[in-house]
Amino acid sequence: MVKLDLRKELKHLYNPPAERFTLIDVPPMNFLMVDGHGDPNIVGSDFQAAMQILYPVAYTIKFAVKKARGLDFPVMPPEGLWWTGADGSLDPSRKDRWSWTMMLMQPEVVIAEDVAAALVSVRDKKNPTGLGRVRFERFAEGRSVQILYVGSYADEGPVIARMHEFIRENGLQLAGKHHEIYLGDPRRTAPEKLKTVLRQPVRRL
Repeated sequence: MVKLDLRKELKHLYNPPAERFTLIDVPPMNFLMVDGHGDPNIVGSDFQAAMQILYPVAYTIKFAVKKARGLDFPVMPPEGLWWTGADGSLDPSRKDRWSWTMMLMQPEVVIAEDVAAALVSVRDKKNPTGLGRVRFERFAEGRSVQILYVGSYADEGPVIARMHEFIRENGLQLAGKHHEIYLGDPRRTAPEKLKTVLRQPVRRL
């Protein structure tokens, strides 16, 4: 059995410093994705339904690859792209207008055939509503600024504002959708202790 230690290999992407903004180059990676729209905080929202679709597929892939090819790897933390404007910008004050893509990263050993087989298996066993919305896609983010934020999701605004200021001060501009990686479980962790990677793709002016 070969164990892929993705959390260690990708530590620079999934566990950045909390005390400063860092500029990194994010390589192209494969993801399970589900698109949606609306306030994620509403009970029974489309956002919550999306996460209930992604996880059964991800775990089915994990166990199938482990059984068939002797490769074990962790299911990675959930990630989200967030935007309101057609240009990819985000208005934090209008959650009702948010569009989003929820994602779970898949290692390079996972191929399209693995995903297709997992979708069939999940459909046969559980057939959750909206399963057909899941897609498997390569996402190339490139040069980005990121930081580890500790605190409530509702209080991210000032940190995001400082990130945008850092970007401008370093001769950069926003070049993609606001990206968050959720390292804590809000069902089990106090809001003030939640850990979230905040990331923003950038390009030179």
